[in-house]
Amino acid sequence: MRAGACLITLLLTTTAYAQTLSGSTYHRAPDAIAKVLETPPTPGVAVSPDHRTLAIFGRENLPSIANLSKPILRLGGYRIDPATNGQAEVRVQWLNALSFKDIGSGRTVPVKLPAGLRFAAPDWSPDGTRLAFYAQEADRLSLWIAERNGSARIVARGLNGTFGTPFAWMPDSKALVALTVPAGRGAAPVSSSTPTGPVVQESAGRTSAARTYEDLLGDAHDEALFDHYFTGQLVRIDLAGTAQPIGTPSLITEFNVSPDGRYLLTERLKRPYSYLLPARYFPTEIAVSTIDGQPVKTLVDRPLADDLPVDFDATVKGPREAVWRSDAPATLVWAEALDGGNPRAKIAFHDKVMMQAAPFAAGPVELAQTQARYATTIWGDDGFAMVIDREWRTRTEHRQAVSPSRPGLTRTIATLNYQDQYGDPGEPMVEENAAGKPVMHFTTSHDGVYVTGDGATKAGAFPFLATMPLTGGEQTRLWTAKAPYYETVVALLDERGQRILTRRESAKLAPNYMIRGVKGGSAKAITAFADPAPVFAGVTHRTITYPRADGLQLSGSLYLPAGYDSKRDGPLPTLLWAYPAEFTDAKVAGQTVDQGNRFVRPRGISHLFLLTQGYAILDNPSMPIIGEGGAEANDTYVKQLQQDAQAAVDAVVKSGVGDRTRMAVGGHSYGAFMTANLLAHTDLFRAGIARSGAYNRTLTPFGFQAEQRTYWQATPTYTEMSPFTYADRIKAPILLIHGGADDNSGTFPIQSERMYAALKGNGATVRYVVLPNEPHGYRALESTEETLWQMTDWLDRYVKPKQTGSTVAAIATEK
Repeated sequence: MRAGACLITLLLTTTAYAQTLSGSTYHRAPDAIAKVLETPPTPGVAVSPDHRTLAIFGRENLPSIANLSKPILRLGGYRIDPATNGQAEVRVQWLNALSFKDIGSGRTVPVKLPAGLRFAAPDWSPDGTRLAFYAQEADRLSLWIAERNGSARIVARGLNGTFGTPFAWMPDSKALVALTVPAGRGAAPVSSSTPTGPVVQESAGRTSAARTYEDLLGDAHDEALFDHYFTGQLVRIDLAGTAQPIGTPSLITEFNVSPDGRYLLTERLKRPYSYLLPARYFPTEIAVSTIDGQPVKTLVDRPLADDLPVDFDATVKGPREAVWRSDAPATLVWAEALDGGNPRAKIAFHDKVMMQAAPFAAGPVELAQTQARYATTIWGDDGFAMVIDREWRTRTEHRQAVSPSRPGLTRTIATLNYQDQYGDPGEPMVEENAAGKPVMHFTTSHDGVYVTGDGATKAGAFPFLATMPLTGGEQTRLWTAKAPYYETVVALLDERGQRILTRRESAKLAPNYMIRGVKGGSAKAITAFADPAPVFAGVTHRTITYPRADGLQLSGSLYLPAGYDSKRDGPLPTLLWAYPAEFTDAKVAGQTVDQGNRFVRPRGISHLFLLTQGYAILDNPSMPIIGEGGAEANDTYVKQLQQDAQAAVDAVVKSGVGDRTRMAVGGHSYGAFMTANLLAHTDLFRAGIARSGAYNRTLTPFGFQAEQRTYWQATPTYTEMSPFTYADRIKAPILLIHGGADDNSGTFPIQSERMYAALKGNGATVRYVVLPNEPHGYRALESTEETLWQMTDWLDRYVKPKQTGSTVAAIATEK
């Protein structure tokens, strides 16, 4: 065929194809992919507090686009279902089956549930005898109790699940506290088509920077809807279903019962609201009442938090993160900033941790001060607890041993880089006490606590069980997983830690739960979950390591299609799918952990499905952006990204698997941002796939991803990092996909819309796919299949054909 004829053929084919895109219906993914997507996912498991029973949950498969397209409301950063007064479809992982398996005997008892019931948030009672969950009905949410004998019943209807899980167990396991729709609430406010006036916002010279959030309140009608749907009434519900109101209706975002069951800790939102910030920044009251609703103590009544610095470790002034101390009857614990909420303040300690015991007549005492921003406390007993703080700027974590009975007495246990996989010491094992609160698991001699960790090394991750002495010193390893398995410790089955429940998997064996002895012997399987995608059983993968131009060691997981033979098949078209990460230490950035003992099966919109279509995939190749010695990593983002990509491509080609002339790059969210940048600044790739990205950083001017500086503080960096700036340099074909209802901060759909316009206007080869009603991560089966069809079609057009002449001729001949 003559070149001119080839060009004419391509133009005709492209024109015809463009016409089919207009008003097109959903495509079905290639058959091998579609069959996996239609297979029910592997069940979920929850171990009872007494470690005698496994609750096994059937998980609902991908929802239909019809379910995803039901009317929702977007208010204050939340998405809710107005029909049920719960969270919207995209925010809930629905379950559809339940059974109980006795760990000792292996006997399984299925729970009798109505056909088609969808439920969520299963929670064992503190005594481990029954399970609570909430279920979806056509016009409301209901509270259910399931017994270990297989029976189940409704104990309440009309829960208010807008803020999240709407119930919690009482410590005695005889009742629950639930948030319900107030009785007699009436109809929702109706918006008038005639405005009552303009929407006015004003700032009187006070600094009030805000990141780019989605689903915010927009006018007085939104405020009225927020009040209507989010206002809830707390009630105490016994197992017979008798309900007793607690206090009065209000905007209760969180509620927690004290371990002794006598008090209730609540967080409530108040007016005035904001049109620039989500609800978590609204004026907030944190208070304690008796369990029947009588006010006891107001910890803080703080105003709208619209004046925070843009730094990631910035926080509100005054008490925050209030919780009950897990190992005490009713002791309130909270953190307070010592730096006014500004982490850049040059002081030795940035937070303090306070305690106050009921009945709150005596003043609070200071448990500890922290060098960085307080993160959490892991509770043990009067003599030992662990306070953890973290600093984002340096990625530093501090762990302090504290003695709650002797406030102020602290000892540093560890200071570490929390990105350091090799140096991770693990964390204390916690289990629920009699009140259902998490506490450390002490050794029988009470001179140490059990610790578990991932056990990451260059050769792989081998989880472990150890003991950590309370007085300090080295841990003692009791058990370590051995190749070829990745086996995590789920629970100790006796007080001496001699028998453990684990979750074991390997490259070829699906994850299942095992009972084993710490000192050796065979493991006994107690579940037998099957491979959900046997078509991938023949896929091979290995970790490859390779140097960057500056000598930094990088790595990635190289996957090869089932049945691939290098001598017979030769180099393959290859997709690099990545997500950049920022580091402050090159040694940590260069760490490699072999993934050869992990069981990998794709779900949803995973790029790994392209293995069924004949592509090699370098998954998660290291894309570190490093800023050492106080340097800002993003100031050299483009240069480092180029080096990362060049090293990855060279390594795949050197392995003999990848064809340098048939390389593609792709990513989701920040990975999409990376993809567009690589196409603009390198010529390594024949095509790219960019899903749900942000491409113009002037639209995220108060920071993004790991960038804390504002646009006005780092204008050159924002400009250089924006692939929108260099849209005229993108010559390789690029596929843009975006959820039409993206809910992620910064990745508004307009980012892809404007990027498409820029590319189109500069003559690029580009396709822009909008998935109706989809959030940042696509959920509906139809959208999932469409995404995978689009990805396959794009790479088949522009990457798979071998370059035997001009690229145009090759593509035209192929199509």
